[in-house]
Amino acid sequence: MSLQIQKQIQYFDRAHNLNSLLQPQKVLVIYGPRQAGKTSLLKIFTEKNTLKTFQSTGDDMKLKTIFSEPDFDGLISFAKDYELLIIDEAQNIPNIGLGLKIIVDHVENIKIIVTGSASFELAGQIGEPLVGRKRTYTLFPLSVLELSKYYTPHQLQNELLEQLLLFGCYPEVLTAETDRKKREALMEITDSYLLKDVLALEKTKSPKILRDLLQLLAWQIGNEVSLTELSNSLNIDYKTVARYLDLLEKAFVIVSVSGFSRNLRKEISKKDKYFFLDIGIRNAIIENFNAINLRNDIGQLWENFIFLERMKTRTYKRIYANQYFWRTWDKKEIDLIEERDGKLYGYEFKWNVKKKVKPLKLWFDTYDNAEFKVITPKNYLDFIS
Repeated sequence: MSLQIQKQIQYFDRAHNLNSLLQPQKVLVIYGPRQAGKTSLLKIFTEKNTLKTFQSTGDDMKLKTIFSEPDFDGLISFAKDYELLIIDEAQNIPNIGLGLKIIVDHVENIKIIVTGSASFELAGQIGEPLVGRKRTYTLFPLSVLELSKYYTPHQLQNELLEQLLLFGCYPEVLTAETDRKKREALMEITDSYLLKDVLALEKTKSPKILRDLLQLLAWQIGNEVSLTELSNSLNIDYKTVARYLDLLEKAFVIVSVSGFSRNLRKEISKKDKYFFLDIGIRNAIIENFNAINLRNDIGQLWENFIFLERMKTRTYKRIYANQYFWRTWDKKEIDLIEERDGKLYGYEFKWNVKKKVKPLKLWFDTYDNAEFKVITPKNYLDFIS
């Protein structure tokens, strides 16, 4: 069915982007889920850069020894012979943050890149020691913004769009040659990487509860999620549900968005909505890869897909905004609100372009100078580019 995705097309632009982010006496921290392409990105980058480089992973025992008990002289002696240090999966090294701080502060003109797939582990180790000494960069699975440089608008609005809605954007999945291989790759990523990360960290011990929770979330895309209802459905404590949701978000499986409100009595703002960081993972969780014309959840797929593509675009283009959804007790709603530069922008996501959506009078009556736009398959490329 599919338009074959060229292998590694995304890494060249991303590798070029790293040059603009690297600075002397700063640590560039690259976050992102496993299999999103961090290791391949670093490989492409190191092949093209001319700096004297040390590159290894967080599983390197020698590196763990050097950093495990930060020794001022030992760390400086190790780093001073290099212009660039690259450490992949750096969260596996104890005291990595403190060690990097010593290097940044005492090795002149040193540049450092570290990556981590488990953001809560890496952030916890480097956050405080590297205050003022780091830049962060989130690497998502492949984005339409990147694909738009290689494929025509017609392809991105038709056959390639259906692929993305069914199988998501992981490089390994999109470059697989058949639909069967794409499904197998998604199942492997879901079970062997994403869920394994969550289970391993924080000593979470119930894979069945975790998968059941994800299935409940998968069926509620676009709706506010009640933690009490999830707790009752799973027969576990409310606080445990909240902790699992937090872990899943920090492990780059889901992302939450809160309701927008300026204390208007009609507005709903107490419950969050949850989207999957990759729509292919969502389809793998519910084991549904049926064609678009056979699905009754295409509206949910479209909302999840566009929400994440817009988030990727804002991240890569450094468009700073707060994101919300908007809903009232009488069921008026807008899928995405962006608050940027003191102005509100409302976006409604509709797959069916035949149904006209009228701007909500209450929205404009409540918020002066607010804007509103409907995003469909026909105009989504402008929205995410």
